[in-house]
Amino acid sequence: MIRPDAQLRSGHIPADLIPPGTDPRQVVIVHTQPRSWAGPVLLVLVATVGLCGLVYITTVAVLSLIKVAATTAVAVKTAVPTLVGGGGLITLALKTPKAGRTRTKR
Repeated sequence: MIRPDAQLRSGHIPADLIPPGTDPRQVVIVHTQPRSWAGPVLLVLVATVGLCGLVYITTVAVLSLIKVAATTAVAVKTAVPTLVGGGGLITLALKTPKAGRTRTKR
């Protein structure tokens, strides 16, 4: 028995642990149970799953918003010419230079 805890588990009580004037036959050594890692491991697993779920939900929400924005952009793109030019309320004209002229500075 090299290790002190092995001595205690086998029932040997070292003399330095017994208070003076105490009968060694009445001394009881109480052993603690080994640490259980089930709680901390479960906590880490739950936190990891929760974080992954949060990332997934956030990604789905952002992609849904992008889809709505794209659909709205397509709808606006098709509706603007009808609303602006088709009704005759506003007319857009673009000036383009004529083909044979060169521009001179004044």
